[in-house]
Amino acid sequence: MKFTIKHESRGRMRVHMEQYRMSYEQADTLLYVIHNNKNVTFVKVYDRTADAVIEYVGDREEIISLLRHFHYESAQVPKTVISTSSRELNNCYQERMAGKIVWHYGKKLLMPAPVRTILTIGRSIKYIGMGLKCLLNRKIEVPVLDATAISVSLITRDFDTAGSIMFLLGIGELLEEWTHKKSVGDLARSMSLNVSKVWLKTPEDQEILVEASEIQKDDRVVVHMGNVIPFDGEVVDGEAMVNQASLTGESVPVARSFGNTVFAGTVVEEGELTVKVKAIGGNNRFDQIVTMIEESEKLKSDLEGKAEHYADKLVPWTLGGTALTYLLTRNVTKAMSILMVDFCCALKLAMPISVLSAIREASLYNVTVKGGKFLEAVADADTIVFDKTGTLTKARPTVVDVVTFTDDYTADDMLKVAACLEEHFPHSMAKAVVDAAARKNLMHEEMHTKVEYIVAHGIATSIDGKRAVIGSYHFVFEDEGCVVPPGKQQLFEELPLYYSHLYLAIEGRLTAVICIEDPLRPEASAVVNSLKKAGITKVVMMTGDSERTASVIAGKVGVDEYYAEVLPEDKASFVEREKAAGRKVIMIGDGINDSPALSAANVGIAISDGAEIAREIADITVGSDDLYQIVTLKYISNALMKRIKKNYRQIVGFNSGLIALGVAGVLPPTTTALLHNSSTILISLNSMKNLLE
Repeated sequence: MKFTIKHESRGRMRVHMEQYRMSYEQADTLLYVIHNNKNVTFVKVYDRTADAVIEYVGDREEIISLLRHFHYESAQVPKTVISTSSRELNNCYQERMAGKIVWHYGKKLLMPAPVRTILTIGRSIKYIGMGLKCLLNRKIEVPVLDATAISVSLITRDFDTAGSIMFLLGIGELLEEWTHKKSVGDLARSMSLNVSKVWLKTPEDQEILVEASEIQKDDRVVVHMGNVIPFDGEVVDGEAMVNQASLTGESVPVARSFGNTVFAGTVVEEGELTVKVKAIGGNNRFDQIVTMIEESEKLKSDLEGKAEHYADKLVPWTLGGTALTYLLTRNVTKAMSILMVDFCCALKLAMPISVLSAIREASLYNVTVKGGKFLEAVADADTIVFDKTGTLTKARPTVVDVVTFTDDYTADDMLKVAACLEEHFPHSMAKAVVDAAARKNLMHEEMHTKVEYIVAHGIATSIDGKRAVIGSYHFVFEDEGCVVPPGKQQLFEELPLYYSHLYLAIEGRLTAVICIEDPLRPEASAVVNSLKKAGITKVVMMTGDSERTASVIAGKVGVDEYYAEVLPEDKASFVEREKAAGRKVIMIGDGINDSPALSAANVGIAISDGAEIAREIADITVGSDDLYQIVTLKYISNALMKRIKKNYRQIVGFNSGLIALGVAGVLPPTTTALLHNSSTILISLNSMKNLLE
């Protein structure tokens, strides 16, 4: 691709692609390719001018090389990136906004007054009709106030004021609609399904792992417990409880068995299903999420709801004040000054824009928030509970050794068996085993019968008619009653305690222990300190690991409390106890075993590359690369609450001043209306700014 560097400074450049302008698809393609470079921290592509602004770290030449080798035709971009882009939406609303402003001021210069009067009366029908509809429903709310202000202006033949009121109302409506659709679209894209590989069931009833793009209609895919259903389809085998919260907002799972329809994006909470694929393309998942978000009350924070309620409650007082002023002064101008100013428009417009803009800003930091009330809950939270594995420790633990306890199998044999069992289930430890086998090219076929996953314990199956289990010490030795082979006790006792252990046993005898290094995230301690500075007073760590491992990690991180060898129900019970004591709790986890606690907390936060069910149940999802995203989320939430309260004070203070000046006769109705509506738009525009620098 030919391009010109128009401006450059350290870590930032503005380039112009050698073309007149870009199509929406070309702009989104270029944005996707540049954004996915590991050294790029920010990129914005301007389709109208064919420019791109790129901020980066590291070698400048790598960015130059990326641009030189870029071609629209060869770029590999997922279809959903193009089909769900908001670029066309933004351009559409920008053009509508510009058109509305040009039309309003242009007609004053070019149209004769009688024609403008007819147009004003015609436009007023919409607003007056909305006010009458409100009255017929026995409600005195904002539309009644707008209709009254416009009607009085028409009756007093002040057509310019009526036109200005409707123009400013129209601008406000357009801004609210634009911001809402953009924010909802951003949120839906973040929540959209992203499944790369699935288990395909062959005609020989064998399960093989394939790319999702290879699946065709009528293929059969197997969905194990804790995994997301990748396609719409019909159940042809198995029984399961399916969590459909992503589509319906209802977290209570529903039973699904032979003949039932299941939908892409829902999660198997218990059991296992074989699904016959009915649909593999389209934007059904995205559209369903958009609909769910738009209909869900989750978008509204308590403060936002209170502001809207307060705005509606003020309408009768505004109307009453107008009437009282006229009765006392017999001055229509002074009465109109009150009518032209109200608190409602600004409160109802600025508050939701603030919340939706905060959700959008959080997404810039790879944080997906499913509703405004969760940002408010994060701001109010004083207690945070961390799962250890994959959360405080690195998301990608690694296998460092395989210790065998039998002469019948080599270490590679045992690793192959372990990978065959673990690859069915989403957990960071399971991924470590599968990745270790892949690095050694230990390719395997399905060597076992149906796999049974016992949450927070391990996996059981049958290999060549022999029962095989893999999992924790508690599961293998206490629940399953397995034993260490004779003569191997010393080897067992000498296992390094600073590693996490997965125990593999066949026919009741320990055959191998897989030693996994699960190092602490380097930023974990600093993140805990930062959270305390941001308002968190109690930090807790909970893990299924041994007391010795947990104590070491807890000491390094600096948590206030830690609990070892806990089960999923223990985590949830702890959260419930903290809530009962009056504390506001955030739970952070990544596994199936964290799901009950994520549901129980005031706010559940899941790590993005953890189990699908954790991400579906959680209220917020953060990236796996950096725990500082949680600190960023806390600061965004705190700043949002401050902005909402500041907006409230500004709206009430400014509009009260306008009413006082209007009643005193200092300002005429047209001026108070202009100042009121202008302040509403300015506060709303300010609410769209980023909360963090």
